[in-house]
Amino acid sequence: MSQDLATTAEGIEQAVTAFVSKRVGADVPADQDLFESGLVSSLFAMELVVHLEQAFSVQILGDDLKRDNFRSVQAMTALVLRLNGAEQPADA
Repeated sequence: MSQDLATTAEGIEQAVTAFVSKRVGADVPADQDLFESGLVSSLFAMELVVHLEQAFSVQILGDDLKRDNFRSVQAMTALVLRLNGAEQPADA
């Protein structure tokens, strides 16, 4: 993945959406609750942690391992941006 895409909200969201959609075999809207919909199990949640760490060169530790950070593609995008120090605007 290019560095530019890996650091923008749009690029991160596209990459995470592609990974999740491929893994579950269905298109996944960025705001869909992955746990409520049954698309993500606890095992897949751990795969998501590893994928985000490797794809975006972040470390997800402690309080960041809470379920809400992995509930949707949007939540994972916000997590990666925060861990990379690129906070989203309040109205995003």
